[in-house]
Amino acid sequence: MRLESQAIINDVKAYIDRHSEVGEDSTASEQEFGELALKIFNFQCEYNAAYRNYAKLKRKLPHQLASWRDIPPMPIQAFKRSPLSCEPPEHAAAVFMTSGTTHPEQRGRQYHPTFEVWDASMRTGFRPFVMGEVAKLRVFSLSPAEDIYTDSSLSRYLSQAIRLFGTSGSESYFRHDGLAVEQLLADLRACEEEAEPVLLLGATFAYVPLLDTMEKLGIRFRLAPGSRILDTGGFKGKSREVSMDWLYEKLAQCFGVPRSLCVNMYGMTELCSQYYDTTILTGVSTSMKRGPAWLRPLVLDPTTLLPAAEGTVGVLAHFDLANWNSCVAILTEDIGVMRGGSFELMGRIAGSEARGCSLAVEQFIQSNGLATS
Repeated sequence: MRLESQAIINDVKAYIDRHSEVGEDSTASEQEFGELALKIFNFQCEYNAAYRNYAKLKRKLPHQLASWRDIPPMPIQAFKRSPLSCEPPEHAAAVFMTSGTTHPEQRGRQYHPTFEVWDASMRTGFRPFVMGEVAKLRVFSLSPAEDIYTDSSLSRYLSQAIRLFGTSGSESYFRHDGLAVEQLLADLRACEEEAEPVLLLGATFAYVPLLDTMEKLGIRFRLAPGSRILDTGGFKGKSREVSMDWLYEKLAQCFGVPRSLCVNMYGMTELCSQYYDTTILTGVSTSMKRGPAWLRPLVLDPTTLLPAAEGTVGVLAHFDLANWNSCVAILTEDIGVMRGGSFELMGRIAGSEARGCSLAVEQFIQSNGLATS
């Protein structure tokens, strides 16, 4: 790894250490975030040719920017088109790939020369938003761990949660042939009888068949106080979709875990950090999301891709200092609205609203001389 890369890694890890407390939003931290974001962008324009070409076409090279908010966010479709990596892609210790729900033949790739920053971001963000004041819990995961899906960022996330925050007996219940339902239910019953709090983790859609099975068998739990549930991903592309209100109502009925101890995590392969509902952080049931200090959202006008006013619905862009090796800013295909420093996720962008995102993808293709199909 080049010396410049290690220097950036050290800077980001130091920032994470200094700003591990959620809620800090001083002028000093804002200035520090902006300075480091611009430093990372300058580094990426030097060593990530595809990002540099895109920024040049947008007339937003480092010397042309006044603020970190001016950094051009890379459309996530670009991760399917070109290796976006400052370090040589062939030297990556791991490559995370998108699920390919819409187009299985096209999967975005995020290259990781090291997990130093990724792990620091996950660990430091997970603690306040999911664990709160609790150091460790018995962790039960419903989705594949990294030994099954080595190219999945979610699988590493779940495995890290077990390693870092799980007590003895924590494990993943997903096997190569599916969820080990009988063992999971037996272990949940044992925890209930022993009054041991539990943390359930999994993709959102993983809970539905489990809840269906429990209803069919007439099984319900009253898990110990302090138990909590994390879900992530929603139901996009799944054969059966239900509302999030239905899901949390069923979770409360079947596990005895109230909505105020349920957290939805919003993450993606193209990001190295995660956002969370602020339910556990604030004690108030809500779908409003926040991230740690090194991850900041912007809501953009869908047509112009300029920052939208507070309370205005637009397309989400994310600025993640932990994305040191790829693109410090990414443009999603999700829509949301900012309110008081948090954002509400409102679905996927579609139709005429997607003009700005489509143009950004075309500009990336043009700037790098790529084929259009």
